[in-house]
Amino acid sequence: MSALSVTFALTFYLATALLIVGLARKIWQYAKTPAPLNIATTPAPVTKSGVVVRMAQEVVLFTSLFKANKWTWLFGWMFHVALLLVLLRHLRYFTEPVWFWVDLIQPFGMYAAFAMVAGLAGLWARRVLVDRVRYISSPSDHLMLALLMGIGLSGLTMKYVAHTDIVAVKQFFLGLMAFSIQPLPSDPALLIHLGLVALLMLVFPISKLLHVPGLFFSPTRTQVDNPREKRRLAGWAANLDAEPTE
Repeated sequence: MSALSVTFALTFYLATALLIVGLARKIWQYAKTPAPLNIATTPAPVTKSGVVVRMAQEVVLFTSLFKANKWTWLFGWMFHVALLLVLLRHLRYFTEPVWFWVDLIQPFGMYAAFAMVAGLAGLWARRVLVDRVRYISSPSDHLMLALLMGIGLSGLTMKYVAHTDIVAVKQFFLGLMAFSIQPLPSDPALLIHLGLVALLMLVFPISKLLHVPGLFFSPTRTQVDNPREKRRLAGWAANLDAEPTE
């Protein structure tokens, strides 16, 4: 077995472990963080079912971003939907036989890569061209965009410029899932693509990309707007209320 295959196999094992542990740790922190006050962004739903509908609209349609800025919404929604299709398309490398619906979305996922890069380009241009956004943008913001753009462009390069042996790539990842390291093609575009993906997995739990799970723990979005019907108390305040007064 080549040193290249072993190196990438160990890298992906490490990246996967850190991604899972890091995400689990952050989600646990989000879940344990107290929210003693009702701070739902109004107009907000007054029932739990309304909150579910609101969250579904936020996740699928980005409704609050649409109300805030149409151009940002357009590029952001384009990127996220295209990314989802690209990720689902890549399931063919981890399943054997390939699920029928993964086969069905292959053409859509292929063209979605272009939409993904276009959406990233629009979001990055916003960071550079809009004064108020450029002022609050940090190097990490540009790094995440550059990393995602590199992944998208290297993937397109493998598809349309420097083809690689996708059968061998699939065997490599199926082997990783069975803890059996298989040979990995040494094509430069493939190695760059996989290296950037592994890097993204490593930095994901400590980056601003944590807005993905964080959205589901945002009290401004997940709270029911019922401050008059239900009094919200911090843990220490509830304990004081429970203590008898002399």
